[in-house]
Amino acid sequence: MSRARSLVVGPAPYVFHHQTTASLMWGAAAALAPAAAWGIYSFGAGAAIPLVAAIGAALVGEAAVAALSKRFTLLDGSAFLTGLLVGMAMPPGISPFIPAASALFAVVIVKGAFGGLGSNWMNPALGGIAFALLDWPKAMGAWIAPRQLADIGAVSGATPLGMVRDRIGQAPAGSSVIDLLSAAGMRFTDFDRGVTDALNGGLFSRLGAELPRGYIDLLVGNRPGAIGEISAILILAASIVLIARRMLRWEVPSAIVASFSVLSWAFGGLPLGNGFFSGDVLFSLSTGSFLLVAFFMAPDPVTSPSTRNGMIVYGLGVGSLSFLLRQFGSGSEGCAFAVLMMNCLVPILDRGRGNRRSARSGALAGGGK
Repeated sequence: MSRARSLVVGPAPYVFHHQTTASLMWGAAAALAPAAAWGIYSFGAGAAIPLVAAIGAALVGEAAVAALSKRFTLLDGSAFLTGLLVGMAMPPGISPFIPAASALFAVVIVKGAFGGLGSNWMNPALGGIAFALLDWPKAMGAWIAPRQLADIGAVSGATPLGMVRDRIGQAPAGSSVIDLLSAAGMRFTDFDRGVTDALNGGLFSRLGAELPRGYIDLLVGNRPGAIGEISAILILAASIVLIARRMLRWEVPSAIVASFSVLSWAFGGLPLGNGFFSGDVLFSLSTGSFLLVAFFMAPDPVTSPSTRNGMIVYGLGVGSLSFLLRQFGSGSEGCAFAVLMMNCLVPILDRGRGNRRSARSGALAGGGK
């Protein structure tokens, strides 16, 4: 007796990869764990509460959707990764209700209501973050200083991006962003001083350059900010691991970083009276949610183009919009909304001239799609 076989076809994009969805999701979550752990160390054990609330709510929402659709999907890691990303984008002292509600919105509405895994048109984690930013803007802007700055009289009312934005109109011509941070009351650690002096003495002095104080703290994560976004070094390390293991395509984040960096360099210095091509690229890249969004949410293969040319155009658009929203938007951040706007153009980018050739396989489903 012959046994009938059926081929189950899911929603596009159709990209072959030897890794499973579960391995991609859990791999991304593992790569992000050090950045989340650094946030808990920096802000205290209480910072784990928003993370746990977001992850727990995401799992509950996934279980509810799975029960309705009669498909068990909890073990694929998509809901866990979505909750982790939502929690990492939260201020450390926020009420657990907000990350929980945001994660539920991401999993149940953004993903589940559109058909579940692979059917959503926007990144679920970014959808949940945008939901929180629009519904609780005051709570999402309540920042505290990490423990590394507690003993040096640092201010705790704003992130470095917020400090610069608040004082950029009154800054003397020729000021740098570090000058503005110092004027705002931000202080830097002895660790920053030691590493900066070592780099200047051993490397930059030979090149005729000098690294100002403050950048090491910004890169390492000794600054106010969201729980999982403060350490640029750990986020970059996680992205390098994923790219090396071919769990993340390089085209989208590379295009985002390139366009954002060029625009920040070309026009970022104008508000400070420094002229064209004087913007502080390092500060722009190492602050806010930019790196987390660029490497772990924007490259989602479900909500980003599946062709190489489309990926590059998409990434250039995300980077450009991120710069414009930071410079002229109502808030100091705009990366999440930049990705959501470009998500709307993905069908056009995939059908555009020159984008008909399928890209090679391998992409990270960031945000739990």
